[in-house]
Amino acid sequence: MNILEVRNLCKSYNVNGCQNNILENVNFNISKGEMVAIMGPSGSGKSTLLYSVSGLDSVTSGEVKIGNKNIVKMKEKELANLRLDDIGFIFQQMYMLKNLTITDNIILPAVQSKKNNENRNEILQRGHALMRKLGIMEIADNDINEVSGGQLQRACICRSMINNPKIIFADEPTGALNRTSSDEVMEELTKLNDNGTTIMLVTHDVKVAAKCTRVMYIVDGNIKGEHNCYPAP
Repeated sequence: MNILEVRNLCKSYNVNGCQNNILENVNFNISKGEMVAIMGPSGSGKSTLLYSVSGLDSVTSGEVKIGNKNIVKMKEKELANLRLDDIGFIFQQMYMLKNLTITDNIILPAVQSKKNNENRNEILQRGHALMRKLGIMEIADNDINEVSGGQLQRACICRSMINNPKIIFADEPTGALNRTSSDEVMEELTKLNDNGTTIMLVTHDVKVAAKCTRVMYIVDGNIKGEHNCYPAP
């Protein structure tokens, strides 16, 4: 079963009357339970691809289906609800609100979701369960400037999981971490994947890519090849 289907995806900018193609005729599928890495040289379109297929950025043409929904045709409000309810995000910069505790940052998407009928205490219990699973319960009441980079990225993983997403998109999730923290974060992402969570991530780190089930290589805005690391689920 495909969680993500991308067909003839193109993204271009018009600069001084000239069309600049960033993505050109990109085609691929990601099946439920896969963890797929996107690799390629700087400027090849890795992050642009991730943002385009996750609904964070618009595209020029083509089709992107998450589940059975073509996000290219969605209006912004519908797309925002899809991102909130069905998609998890992990970024290199670990965006969190400075005026909230770690716990409140983690549960915020569940509090905002209109699909969620739980009360705050029920949401809080789920948030704490995720934090215990990722070994960061001791920082639950801390501010974001009172924890390490590795702890903060694990908190971001908890936040990405709070609404039980169909797929998680991660842009260089270990890029700002030292090797020890990077290994710890990848261990947690691998555990999530082993438990059935579908993940698509961008990375320049071959050690990170080696932990994925499949690696796709993008060059000049197009997928030029792929490598299966492990049998797909």
